[in-house]
Amino acid sequence: MKVPDGLLPGSGGGEPGGDGASAAGGAGVGYGVTRMPELRLLIGGELVEAAKGGRREATSPGHGEVFASVAWGERSDAERAVEVAAGAAPGWARTTAAERAARCHAAAAAVERRRADLVGALTEDQGKPLAEAADEVDELVAYFRLAGEDASRVSGVIPPSVSPDRRAELRRVPLGVVGVVVPWNWPYTMAAELVAPALAAGNTVVWVPAPSTTACSLLLAGVLAEAGWPPGVLNVVSGDGPEVGDAVVSHPLTAAVGFVGSVATGRRIAARAAGKAQILELGGNGPLVVLDDADLDLVVPAVLESAYLCAGQSCTAGERFLVDRSLRAAFVDAVVGATDAEVVLGDPTEPGTTMGPLNNEGVAAKVGSQVAEAVGKGARLIRGGRREAQRPTRLYYQPTILDGVEASMTIAGEETFGPVVPVVEVAGDQEALALTNSSPYGLLASVFTSDLERGLRFAEGARTGWVNVNLSTNTWESHLPFGGRSGSVSGTGRVGGSSVLERFSEWKTILYRMRGAEMEGSE
Repeated sequence: MKVPDGLLPGSGGGEPGGDGASAAGGAGVGYGVTRMPELRLLIGGELVEAAKGGRREATSPGHGEVFASVAWGERSDAERAVEVAAGAAPGWARTTAAERAARCHAAAAAVERRRADLVGALTEDQGKPLAEAADEVDELVAYFRLAGEDASRVSGVIPPSVSPDRRAELRRVPLGVVGVVVPWNWPYTMAAELVAPALAAGNTVVWVPAPSTTACSLLLAGVLAEAGWPPGVLNVVSGDGPEVGDAVVSHPLTAAVGFVGSVATGRRIAARAAGKAQILELGGNGPLVVLDDADLDLVVPAVLESAYLCAGQSCTAGERFLVDRSLRAAFVDAVVGATDAEVVLGDPTEPGTTMGPLNNEGVAAKVGSQVAEAVGKGARLIRGGRREAQRPTRLYYQPTILDGVEASMTIAGEETFGPVVPVVEVAGDQEALALTNSSPYGLLASVFTSDLERGLRFAEGARTGWVNVNLSTNTWESHLPFGGRSGSVSGTGRVGGSSVLERFSEWKTILYRMRGAEMEGSE
């Protein structure tokens, strides 16, 4: 699969991993780029325009300026991509695990070569600071490396038969076309955690990126194309979710669907993809619980990471902070001091910035509405609580701390997706656990205590798919299975490690008869 010269920053002869913006006609700024070339869809191994020539401009949430033009597909583009992927599926399924692993490692190497460009594009498109963007690109590499390693370890089983003249064989086989729809908060890693293992398992993929981070996603698609996938194995189609995403997940040739995003959208996708294998990693309202023996020196840095990483725009963000009443005052004072000292809201392209703007107006409006409602119902606004004036856009929302929050308030019950620390006072372990389990969400919880046995007891009682003890809510490891607890609204299936590879493959049983089974001297 060849990427045409000049389409991507750095592809016009610059050093691998260098800025490369001048080679593509862009202007380099700091670590990344401000202007990117016209970006296209990836279908059938070629970077192509949308069938009807549709295009959209990408505007930076940090600067408010147009920095890229992206191809904008429609239903027909999505349908074509699925059909091309279906055509490529039999050939890709026949490749060896070693070949698929090699392609995954080649994709990781391509990302490493283009790391600077990908970091810059992510910062411009999503709004996260450079350091966070760099971490996400590095995790993207890790996902493809991990998928390659997992592909090489897939094995079958030869169980006994009931008959001496028969042999049974079980082998894992790919499902076919996997449709992947991902959100804008982690546009690289949320895609990679589904795309990489799906490819490694022998499936072909049609990936639909989020509309508000299409530019960096199409740039990544072009970089991944450098890994040499056979035509049609990896396809990327941008466009409006209800049109392009729906066309992919509902297409009769799509065998499986992976989605990361909101509960509402996940439910619609589940219905449209009925009968297909599904992984749905949906929303969270993860509590960070502080028991009365917690060490605040451990708690406070974890709170900053839980609340302000990606400006709070994460399904694993600390959405409510359940603090024992004996520590509440000290907790609030310590978090206020640390926020004032360490959180720097600013231009995400500036190295000193630790928190950038929110990604879009919809999420900014929701954060403001929930904070206002909480204050109106009696919560005390300690810090922040508003958009910052005199910024290039209206998306810069201040780090916010609310004390006296009640569990009945929307900000304590729904997914806020913003840089807010809502403090809810609790009277002991049982109330903290009861509030944890009262939520319809069941994605992740975090508990802080100096007594490991106490922490494990809380973890065992928490009805969430993942529990951290003395770690932030945003701490997880890519090789471990992650997802919502069954019966909650946080989804079904698991991402992480070999979980996706297993979900996007299935056992095939082969039973055959042996002639001359009772040979003399056989064991």
